[in-house]
Amino acid sequence: MIESACRHQIKDSMDITGARWTIRGSEAALPLGCLYISGDWDEYWQFDLQQEHKRNHLALYSSGIPLIKQVLKARCSTIPPPLPMPV
Repeated sequence: MIESACRHQIKDSMDITGARWTIRGSEAALPLGCLYISGDWDEYWQFDLQQEHKRNHLALYSSGIPLIKQVLKARCSTIPPPLPMPV
């Protein structure tokens, strides 16, 4: 992105009436706006979805479905679950 376009992107994004930006929030939002303006948004979004899938789903289900394991463990237990104690 050329310098003048970058300057306009920053001004347009940060100068919204009533908006309040923290340094951290603005540093996170500006690159996303630049991706959109440069036309790279669709490619970035596909990459982001793939990374999220790796982080959240592949690691979670690497050893099977967690809920099934919990259900089987509960059904096969010979010890009854503890009863809640009244306070």
